[in-house]
Amino acid sequence: MNPILSAFNIRKEFGGLTAVNDVTLDVHKGRIQSLIGPNGAGKTTIFNLITGFSPLTSGKIQFLDKRIEGKRPHKLVSMGIARTFQNVRLFENMTVLENVMVGRHARSGCTMLGSAFRFPWVLKEERSIRENAMAQLRFVGLESRAGEQAGSLPFGEQRTLEIARALATDPRLILLDEPAAGLNTHETQKIAELIQQIRERGITVFLVEHDMSLVMDISDHIMVLNYGEKIAEGTPREIQNDPLVIGAYLGEEL
Repeated sequence: MNPILSAFNIRKEFGGLTAVNDVTLDVHKGRIQSLIGPNGAGKTTIFNLITGFSPLTSGKIQFLDKRIEGKRPHKLVSMGIARTFQNVRLFENMTVLENVMVGRHARSGCTMLGSAFRFPWVLKEERSIRENAMAQLRFVGLESRAGEQAGSLPFGEQRTLEIARALATDPRLILLDEPAAGLNTHETQKIAELIQQIRERGITVFLVEHDMSLVMDISDHIMVLNYGEKIAEGTPREIQNDPLVIGAYLGEEL
């Protein structure tokens, strides 16, 4: 099976600090694949390298067999890579629907001239964007919130809205950075179900998460980082029983 995403010996240095140290990884199509590790292990840095928010120090990254390192985030979105963030990033003064429409505009062919003169095809495309955005809201269970301001939503629904906006870009691969952070048990269960439904739509999921129950329940494959280095990878059962992983989380003596 060819991976949808591959990273080869990727490295990221911040001054004298090495945040990611020659990590190689594959993300295979159709999986829910998780990246775990203690705080400061380099997980979000790897997401930033993959999605163009931070430049590599060295190494290379391929998506669908095309080199992507050095590409800007909006170019990667158009190629089929979407993401969410550790800290929710919404347009709080826009409506829930408008936030998702922003994501869909990544697939728009409208130009500045077309927007200015409101040609018929521009209006048709705008209707299509609105319909697609509503479909994403139905999928994540936020259709009834469409007209509300995004900033007024409870925190758990804001996280869900960010996922809906990412889905509006028609991704082949979605990177979810701690989607269950700050959620209660019921909200976490809903997020777990949503992630599985996303995979059922044929979208590959690459997940960073600290909730180990969530990770072990839904992941097909797990990779573990510690101090910027890969220390283990395998199935959830293999990871649960790996002495290096236990040492990284609980301390060597334990």
